[in-house]
Amino acid sequence: MAEENTPQKDLSQLSFEDALRALESIVRRLESGDVPLDESISLYAQGEELRKRCTERLQAAEARISKLTVDAGGAVTGAQPFGAD
Repeated sequence: MAEENTPQKDLSQLSFEDALRALESIVRRLESGDVPLDESISLYAQGEELRKRCTERLQAAEARISKLTVDAGGAVTGAQPFGAD
């Protein structure tokens, strides 16, 4: 599991799953209400960076997924980018 205080330089190396786990850990800590204000602000900033990393990874995955197009007989006739209708 990724450390809660992942240095920013290591964010680009995190897998989606590790970034999401770290983000969930930060959310739990913030929701507990037991974190001092200054630490809450720092955690929020870390969480925002992790959210961006997760979004980037999801967008990269979407870009790699293709939607197959088929003709009336069910034969594959081509592919188009995910979300292009």
